[in-house]
Amino acid sequence: TWFSSSKEGFDSPRDRQKMYYYVYLLISKINNKYISYVGSTNNVEKRVNTHNLGKGAKFTKGNKWVLIYKKRYKSKSEALSNEYKLKKNYLRRKKIKQTYINSL
Repeated sequence: TWFSSSKEGFDSPRDRQKMYYYVYLLISKINNKYISYVGSTNNVEKRVNTHNLGKGAKFTKGNKWVLIYKKRYKSKSEALSNEYKLKKNYLRRKKIKQTYINSL
C-alpha cells in the first residue's frame, strides 16, 4: 500500500475529499446600528452557529449574527490573507453591508 492520510490506503475517499476555506462576513443589529464581523473557517455553517451560541470570538458574544457574505478559497493561507484584507477594507465591508441592508 502507498502512504496515505487514512487507513484505507492510497486514493481512499478521504484523500479525494477537498478541503476548502472560507472568508465570511457576519452582521448584527445592535441599538439600531448594524455592526459586522469578518472571519475565516473551513465550515461556515458550524462557525456561524458557534458565534450565535456565544462560543465564538469574544467580539461576537451576546449577539445574533447573520451570514451575509462568504467566499471560498483553495488554501488556508489564501483565506487568511483575504480575511485580513477584508478586515482592513472598510469601504468594501460597508458596501457588502449596505447591499444586504437594502435587500431587507
